[in-house]
Amino acid sequence: MSLIADLSERFAVAFEKLGLDPSLGIVTVSDRSDLAQFQCNGALAAAKAAGRAPRDIAEDVVGGAADPDVFSELSVAGAGFINIKLTDQFLGQWLASVAADGRFGAQRHTGNGKVLVDFGGPNVAKAMHVGHLRASLIGDSLQKIFRWAGYDVISDIHIGDWGTQMGQLLIEVERRFPDLPYFDAGYTGPYPEEAPVTLDDLQEMYPVVAARTDEDPEERDRARRATLELQQGRAGYLALWQHFWNVSHEAQQADFEKLGIRFDLWYGESTVHDRVAPMLEKLAAAGTIVEDEGAQIMVVAEEGDRKEIPPLLLTKSDGGYLYGTTDLATVDHRVEMGVGLALYVVDARQALHFEQVFRAAHKSGIAPPEMILEHVPFGTMNGPDGKPFKTREGGVLKLDDLIGMVTGAAYRRLEEAELATNYGEEERREISRQVGLAALKYGDLSNHRTSNYVFDLDRFTSFEGKTGPYLQYGAVRIKSILRRAGERDLAPGEILAPANDAERQLMLVVTRFPEVLDRSVEFRAPNHLAEYAYDMVVAFNRFYEACHILREEDAGRQASWLRLVEVTLGLLTLLLELLGIDVPERM
Repeated sequence: MSLIADLSERFAVAFEKLGLDPSLGIVTVSDRSDLAQFQCNGALAAAKAAGRAPRDIAEDVVGGAADPDVFSELSVAGAGFINIKLTDQFLGQWLASVAADGRFGAQRHTGNGKVLVDFGGPNVAKAMHVGHLRASLIGDSLQKIFRWAGYDVISDIHIGDWGTQMGQLLIEVERRFPDLPYFDAGYTGPYPEEAPVTLDDLQEMYPVVAARTDEDPEERDRARRATLELQQGRAGYLALWQHFWNVSHEAQQADFEKLGIRFDLWYGESTVHDRVAPMLEKLAAAGTIVEDEGAQIMVVAEEGDRKEIPPLLLTKSDGGYLYGTTDLATVDHRVEMGVGLALYVVDARQALHFEQVFRAAHKSGIAPPEMILEHVPFGTMNGPDGKPFKTREGGVLKLDDLIGMVTGAAYRRLEEAELATNYGEEERREISRQVGLAALKYGDLSNHRTSNYVFDLDRFTSFEGKTGPYLQYGAVRIKSILRRAGERDLAPGEILAPANDAERQLMLVVTRFPEVLDRSVEFRAPNHLAEYAYDMVVAFNRFYEACHILREEDAGRQASWLRLVEVTLGLLTLLLELLGIDVPERM
């Protein structure tokens, strides 16, 4: 149980003794830290039902909750706000229990059902670029948060590998290399093991063929037919498509590795291809889908909609499938996998699409009523002009180039701050990589995911202010304290009651973790953990300035402080891990 849960339970009992709803006893961190540590506002909500003045109710609640071993002060302010301060002895005892439980007071989720986090979503034949960054960082943090909270988590990259773009690339490769066996309908194989094209080749080809199919109706029809034949299983096309997939996967996996992101599943639209036809037949037999000018659609609008929700288009008039088709089949697959909650971490601009798909999944019975399908939208990373981030030339910046940019900036920042100056070049480069990624990740995740933000390289790589490097440096500083203590054979001991306000405030910050974790899970929002990590480093720095740990003469007090330092480091390291940020051993 968390500290706030314990306090809420005490006040719930006090309200219940007065014949009032115990849920009124909810305790929160005080809005006025200068007046109190915690507060309870339930008396104001109880006034109407009780027919009494809220201040009178609050006075009675205070009398019922009073416990000198727990509370150093309970007072009523204003119309009926209850201000709460703990005894130092109780706070020290609570911190000692937090230090011992291994989860910093957070309970492990024990519910059934799998949580699937769908994020990343790159396309075959395209290198990763800055447009993939937010989905990747937010999704990775969410998979880490949910997994640590105790959920059974599966992460799936959901590659775009089965649409019209594939047909366009097939006809472009054929135009350039017509003698390849993939285009010979009479060829029986085996097909070459080595890919005839690289990812760079595919990236050069795609804009060329896309422009041509936009301008030339005959070419457009060729691409559509090639897409349809691929989806219908033409052997040569499938073999060439597999080469497209393999060269793309190799490059994309390398980019994700550089970001420190891993997936449990590398599924894509093609994974569910064999499910599509039986699914459509079943839906047609049930009367769930209807014909519309040769296409198949599902009406998903509902009575009471305040905006127009168009039907979900499942097949085109030529029989080709669309994103909605494969997304619906993907839901079907995930039901079979035992997924109870599916989080789709995708750009906010896809909100209508997911509303259509999720409604279709439930309306058709593909998804059972209890299955939660949730779009987790996010805003854009913008340049100084307020528009989605581009290169100086106006192009889309490759992810690998962005990583190189932040790593280089981090290297220069380390030099300016005179950090890691005496280390070997290899170690300095590794620290620069860690610091650069911290700058990039914290710069993104410290914003609420639905907000747009401006990519500011100078601010993000600073060792001052609310930045990833600042938090890393705080953690490295804590490691240094414990390392120097170990060199002097000083060991952490039992946590005592706080000796001053800086120590007290650090302890109080540590106790907030369970509620911060719960908010991050509930709102699918890593920024709560990012903000909390910053609060922890600020509180620790004040504690460090006020408490001269390694020079303290009282051995018991020194051991208590070292234990508090150890707990702080453990929790801060966990928070950074949940944000995908590594902590260097030294700087």
